[in-house]
Amino acid sequence: MRLTKLICLFAVPAFLLVSSCARQESKFSVPVAYHKLDNGLKVALSQDKTAPTVVVAVYYNIGFRIEPKDRTGFAHLFEHMMFQGSANLGKMEFIRLVQENGGVLNGSTRFDFTNYFEILPAHKLETALWAEADRMRGLAITQDNLTNQQGVVKNEVKVNVINQPYGGFPWLDMPQYANENWFNSHNFYGDLNDLDAATLEDVQSFFLTYYAPNNAAVAIVGDFEPVEALALVKKYFGDLPSAERQEPADISEPRQENEKKFNKTDKLANRPALAFAYHMPERNSPEYYAMGLLDQILVQGEDSKLHQALVKKAGLTGGVNGGINLLGNMFNYNGPMLWTASLFHDSNVTADSIMAVVDEVIEEVRTNQVDQKTLKRALVKMRSGLYDDLGGFFGAGRADLLASFALFDDNPARINSLEDEFRKVTAELILQTAQEHLRPGNRTVLELKAGS
Repeated sequence: MRLTKLICLFAVPAFLLVSSCARQESKFSVPVAYHKLDNGLKVALSQDKTAPTVVVAVYYNIGFRIEPKDRTGFAHLFEHMMFQGSANLGKMEFIRLVQENGGVLNGSTRFDFTNYFEILPAHKLETALWAEADRMRGLAITQDNLTNQQGVVKNEVKVNVINQPYGGFPWLDMPQYANENWFNSHNFYGDLNDLDAATLEDVQSFFLTYYAPNNAAVAIVGDFEPVEALALVKKYFGDLPSAERQEPADISEPRQENEKKFNKTDKLANRPALAFAYHMPERNSPEYYAMGLLDQILVQGEDSKLHQALVKKAGLTGGVNGGINLLGNMFNYNGPMLWTASLFHDSNVTADSIMAVVDEVIEEVRTNQVDQKTLKRALVKMRSGLYDDLGGFFGAGRADLLASFALFDDNPARINSLEDEFRKVTAELILQTAQEHLRPGNRTVLELKAGS
């Protein structure tokens, strides 16, 4: 809402402020130009001259979900391999190139994509595009690099999960308990034995299959001229060969009919914890947008129903966290997903007492329509979060949505229709969505017990 007010303030003369802002709510619109190269590369351009910087994001349509069986953690391992050198850049030289030109960079592996991005001064756009195309063209796949990164990733798993109190709770744990399909339910951070089993041939095949222009999207956000940027993309990516398209894996989940309950002991934890999750409606359906608003109503912020009931009223916990897609946001995934909530509590508080309060809150929204005040507040919170994403981290948040919508929907301009889709949601639709997707049989509960 703050961003909306600022847009209104700078869009009209001072003497028209009151009448203009009172008549209509401002709607933020992102400039989007979309192109496809002959080799299948998707290119989304969004000009923003508010700062002399540019974001270059390259997203590959391969994530945790569809990594090879018996090679858990392979997609994540390969993300690390992408920094080990390419045709014209030696080991770690990609990182030095960006940093020495005043930029920052990062990469990550998610459910449905692996991404790499750089934020640089605007005049270094060509440098970033050249470097990204160089490693898409030919990665330095050697046994030394593979062995080195197997050790790095195994150590990361040990530090972040195995030897960490609450490691993997609930972001890594819950999908394994709630889902049935292996693609959605395996340990995607990586089993140590599986990581050791990865071979040089595995890496080479993976690169040729998934790291090709027809399985990727490039998003550019910032201070640039679209015609010039597109010409640079064609210059550096245009002659890269396409790969043979793979049959998509079946990542569908069966309808869950009965509640699942699990216990897990964490020897390093000093307090118990509790998480519960429900399977989401199909992505981009009307119910999907309704669930986005239910997320705001139930768990986002101190005004949310679960926070008010569990923290303010019952005093059973100090806070409740959660949301749709704990490894990103509700927009940047492309398959079955969970809405998850979690909390920590004292040992003298039982999981049953907490879930009794949760049941009361959930049944309230499954039984009664939310009032218009609650619905409007949820929409305001959703718009605020969306605008934060669009402006986040020097434009990287905008690039994330553009690249995701290019990959998954072949339509990065969807970024400008999101707000309208949420506005279509009615109290009746929220009730119907809650009745179906927040039913007890659709829930998985995970109780984490502290100590040995």
